[in-house]
Amino acid sequence: MTKFLLAVHVLAAIVAIGPVTVAASMFPPAARRALAAPEDTRAAETVRLLHRICRVYAVVGVVVPVFGFATAGQMGVLGDTWLVVSIVLTVLAALVLGALVLPRQEALVENGGTPAATARLAMVTGVFNLLWAAVTVLMIVRPGSTTGA
Repeated sequence: MTKFLLAVHVLAAIVAIGPVTVAASMFPPAARRALAAPEDTRAAETVRLLHRICRVYAVVGVVVPVFGFATAGQMGVLGDTWLVVSIVLTVLAALVLGALVLPRQEALVENGGTPAATARLAMVTGVFNLLWAAVTVLMIVRPGSTTGA
């Protein structure tokens, strides 16, 4: 059962979190292009599509920690420091996405913006991506693990 839960957890992370990180990273440059050429409807459509991808996959991404907790429970590692740190970083990433990235994307989609606004969004998106990178490293390295990895 543990291997099944772990497989679902990893697949969910790849399928759900991957698109959010990529689409969120692509959004600021696409928004800059759309702002620079307001007559370019394709650029505006791209920005709206990237925002929709971020919103949808953010919701789908909820399954990642659900299966993560189930896997950790099966493995008996719920109290391990590396997992607690991963949980804290995951919560921070979710907060950055929900409270900073998505609302700023929404504002740019709805009202346009400035190059400075896209730069701030790029910075916040970078923080979001770094948090996920740290979680990924912790999940692979797992300090104190008995797997020999």
